Amino acid sequence: MEKTGLLHAPAVLQPSKEEIHKLSNDLNLKCTAEEEEAFYDHYKGVLKSYQTVYELPDPQIPVHYPRLPGHREQFDNAWYWRCDIRGADTGLLVGKTVAIKDSIAVAGVPMMHGTKLLEGYTPEFDATVVTRVLDAGGHIIGKAACDDMCLSGGSWSSSTGPIVNPMDPTKDAGGSSSGCVSLVARGLVDMAIGADQGGSIRTPASYCGIVGMKPTYGLIPYTGAMSGAVTIDHLGPMTRTVEDCALLLEAIAGFDDDKDPRQRPIESIPPYSKLFSEDVSGRKVGVLKEGFLGVDDHVNKCVRDKLSKLSDAGVVLKDVSIPIHNVGTDIFVPITVEGSHACGALGHGTGYLWKGYYPVSLQEAMARGSTLRPYDLPINLKMRRILGEYMRRNYQNKFYARSQNLVPVLKKAYDDALKDVDVLVMPTLSKTAGDLPTTDSSAQERLKACMEISNNLASFDATGHPALSLNAGNSELTGLPVGIQVVGRLHDDLVVLQMAYAIERT
Repeated sequence: MEKTGLLHAPAVLQPSKEEIHKLSNDLNLKCTAEEEEAFYDHYKGVLKSYQTVYELPDPQIPVHYPRLPGHREQFDNAWYWRCDIRGADTGLLVGKTVAIKDSIAVAGVPMMHGTKLLEGYTPEFDATVVTRVLDAGGHIIGKAACDDMCLSGGSWSSSTGPIVNPMDPTKDAGGSSSGCVSLVARGLVDMAIGADQGGSIRTPASYCGIVGMKPTYGLIPYTGAMSGAVTIDHLGPMTRTVEDCALLLEAIAGFDDDKDPRQRPIESIPPYSKLFSEDVSGRKVGVLKEGFLGVDDHVNKCVRDKLSKLSDAGVVLKDVSIPIHNVGTDIFVPITVEGSHACGALGHGTGYLWKGYYPVSLQEAMARGSTLRPYDLPINLKMRRILGEYMRRNYQNKFYARSQNLVPVLKKAYDDALKDVDVLVMPTLSKTAGDLPTTDSSAQERLKACMEISNNLASFDATGHPALSLNAGNSELTGLPVGIQVVGRLHDDLVVLQMAYAIERT
């Protein structure tokens, strides 16, 4: 006689026969009563595997540096949480203070992701980039606030309050890495790590006059960060100078290894020392014709004035036309709408169907918040969720699939142009920073304040090309910073940095 084991609390409740019948009808499967009875018996065995998975210990990313939980910052909306975590005694980042965007996990430090839905969650693991910052001697002094769920190009939607432009407190700082840009621009930290799924590093960099880089897709591990949509997720440096941008990139770049998430092949990292060792004289810069279309005249003038100085330094400027660039954002839109719905709403911040580390505690915390208080989302996220679910139910995500099929066509167009030039340049954004919404702003105005997508940004999230924004000067019309963007070949991040360094020195 088989020995009876001890009772274990079930990880998954056995679906009842009534639930199986209802699901069959909901899915229009037209199962017979005999089939449903067979399913009921079969699921008993299947759920034993789920019980085993539940009871096995969940692998954890190691935490290597001691820290205290810190405290909530009360008087500066750019901070979400202050902490004090000192890294190694040696390394590239010794003496550098660093802020981490609050979409990236830091063990023992609360993480809100800008949204009330995640409030109260504290991760037990460090994101890979956090470990690398500390391994390189960096000093992490806090989590930078970000816009709600990081799905905004503006800086007003964070649940902890709006983040103002350091140049003018009535103006937008740009999102969603809004806290990072404010802290860097004001000199409260030396550098920050932001996230970019449609321009969320480069938009604030342009609005506030700092350096922000979206590296080649995959060069910086996304492990431990909240996913916006898996195929467009990027982390990257935000600094005041190109030199510091290169320094931080070298410290955190390199591909994850399955055995140790901190290992990366050294040859994949752009060496910081090479930033200064090569002369850019004679290099070819492609001035992208389509990148200047629909851009305010005063922004175009500022960028072209900067390029003329680059020409004086011996760089060869060449006009380049890539007609498909005009519809790059159109190709991107279904990917971000339907992809973010799959990752955020259906996948609770982690999504499905990709290999890597899934932060289970983060997924569960997001699922609880999404179930209990979805009405706490801001207007732009409510709009996205309705549209994402509508496309899933009525069009079975076929436009997401079509967009993903068009991405290689878009990528090839940029690759072909980059065969004849070293980098492409264009304005980062079509305008300087706009006004922040007020209590009198209409729903339409609030929606517009966070949903504008620049055609010069989103295309490169879709294709994965490295893209860096730096300050081209201030507009003669508004007096606010104007960004110039440098885009390079895939895995040619070093060349992008070198050209940006040359622009900065002019």
